[in-house]
Amino acid sequence: MNVGLKLATIVLVSLLIFVAQAKKPSDPYKILGVDRSASQRDIKKAFHKLSLKYHPDKNKEKGAQQKFEEINNAYEILSDEQKRKNYDLYGEETGGPSFDSGNAGDSGGYTYFTSGGPGQSQWQNMGGQDGQSFSFSFGGPSGGNPFGFGLNDIFSNFFGGSGGGSGGSQFGGASESKFGGSHSSGGPQSGPKTSPKTLRVVNSKVFEKEINDKGLTWLLLSFKPSNTLAQQHQLILEEVANSLKGALKVGKINCEIESSFCKTHKLNPHGAPKLFVYSFITSESGSFVEYSDDWNVRALKSFCQEHLPRFSRRISLNNFAPSFGAGAKLPQVMLLSTRKETPVIWRTLSGLYRKRFIFYDAQVHDVSDSAVKKLGVSALPAIVGWLANGEQQILKAGVSVKDVESAVQELGLLLESFEKKNKKVASTRPKKAESESSGKKIPHLTISNFHEICGAENPVCLLGVFRSSKARGKLESVLSVVSQKSLSRRRLSYDSKDSISYATVDATQQQTFLDAFDRSRFKSLDNFLLAYKPRKGKYAAFTGDLTEEEAEKFIGSVLSGDVQFSKTRQKPLIK
Repeated sequence: MNVGLKLATIVLVSLLIFVAQAKKPSDPYKILGVDRSASQRDIKKAFHKLSLKYHPDKNKEKGAQQKFEEINNAYEILSDEQKRKNYDLYGEETGGPSFDSGNAGDSGGYTYFTSGGPGQSQWQNMGGQDGQSFSFSFGGPSGGNPFGFGLNDIFSNFFGGSGGGSGGSQFGGASESKFGGSHSSGGPQSGPKTSPKTLRVVNSKVFEKEINDKGLTWLLLSFKPSNTLAQQHQLILEEVANSLKGALKVGKINCEIESSFCKTHKLNPHGAPKLFVYSFITSESGSFVEYSDDWNVRALKSFCQEHLPRFSRRISLNNFAPSFGAGAKLPQVMLLSTRKETPVIWRTLSGLYRKRFIFYDAQVHDVSDSAVKKLGVSALPAIVGWLANGEQQILKAGVSVKDVESAVQELGLLLESFEKKNKKVASTRPKKAESESSGKKIPHLTISNFHEICGAENPVCLLGVFRSSKARGKLESVLSVVSQKSLSRRRLSYDSKDSISYATVDATQQQTFLDAFDRSRFKSLDNFLLAYKPRKGKYAAFTGDLTEEEAEKFIGSVLSGDVQFSKTRQKPLIK
């Protein structure tokens, strides 16, 4: 009996060695050209560089296809910490329990151990390109096997521990292995795919619901299924998204399926995949900006940061005094920090809540600054708020955050709580106060008053343009309120009320006048605001939903220089 057992053991071990040798894997570290202490970042960089070099679409040399497959298989192992750990433990020639370097059908093949039920086990090797497949079963439903012992006995002899049936083992318990996780009782087990993760699929509906005018920056990959490099580019997007998680979201657009959407927004890849940022720099409501620099993490991250929202006005605390007009409804918040530039977190919040708050931020040295003391701030960074009635509150002093994502969530809840207080204050204000300034009539722009309103001596003239009587009524109502408010302008030596003049323009009668700014942009709009600087021959337009709050924000941005101006096509003349 002992002789038979020894013979069976020798036969089994020989078979296992044969299986292991039949598909001997190459060293993934050597394939990617990295050492064994390489970080995940180094591994990703090496993979990206090599995959581009040996991609079959770019490299037609003999052996490029095989090299490309080896690179992908090596990355499949080293990008997964568990698989990498198993490889480091078992070396080049053998694999441990649940050590899988690919999936059935992939080019690399894999080896795995499964339990087929009580008393039944299998050791399998699924071949890759060469089609080799080995499967050895031990035992059946009754628990018997031709060798007269269970596979657990062999592992017990090799590694120690109990060889008893369903009991626990030093691999992690009755049904769990610390090398390969949990095993079910029916069929092969393979580790999770790690490269690349699935990006959010964006179509026209998703765009309208989650992206358009929502205030959050998105990084979008535009591609067609024939763009074979799209998958590799996803790795770069994922790394950038992780580094700016909470401030940036990523997605992909299949322009073969979403052809109309891609055509409308000029996103078609035309051969190679393209990257676009949905930016709030060039447009207050958001617009697509193409990324045209090198496809690397550092450059792309910098580009994304540049296009994060900028709805917070950078001010000097010593010269700042919040203003509250008769019709003021929005609460105002200010971030005090030692940062030279507006922090990413605050820029992100200013985009998400831009229609609900007026944002400011200022650089201060420490809490001993007289201006900081005056506000009653005891620790930095700090968030100070003002309700619509002018009441000041310290929302939070000594702000501490773990990361961008959690900070945006926590501070977002803080802002929403302050917004609720402001609504209560606004609801108790006398109705009379809201209509005190409604008596001023906004003039209509004509030849006779053009020089007075939009002449060269006027820094800015703000024009409310309409195409219908209903739109005209709305414009006059909004402008009559906001024209009375005191809007601050940095580096302005004269009273801000006198720095801007107001008028309305009938687009149906003055199309030639509007063509001097833009020949086609405004033709379909029923109403919009046009800020014109006669001295410089520049203009900016607001084409969003026209409310008192939005008009006030636009005018404030015009006066503070926070909105982008464009050159006029020619000098505008009224008829």
